[in-house]
Amino acid sequence: MGLKDIKARKRISKDEQLFDCAGRAELAMNEFRATQTEQALQRKAVRGEEAAKEEHKRVGREVRQTIRRLGGTMPEDLPAEPSLKKLAAQKKAKAVKPPPAP
Repeated sequence: MGLKDIKARKRISKDEQLFDCAGRAELAMNEFRATQTEQALQRKAVRGEEAAKEEHKRVGREVRQTIRRLGGTMPEDLPAEPSLKKLAAQKKAKAVKPPPAP
């Protein structure tokens, strides 16, 4: 699934960043996939962009199979979290400003 499709599925606006709306589990899954890909590329001494892309896809498929086998929820099926940027803006708006100096 491409980024555009995932954002549509999760009802994330095109202006929002996917990872700004990702929860803890989704971020952890992505980080695990990224670290395992990095290690596989190093371990196998993969050279070339096409070979690296194929290894990335292979590791991604393995991680997804593991999630399914464990009965977990696939990342694209997890609900979007409130946008970090929106939460930060709300917090800033609610912050109490100190009174002006006399």
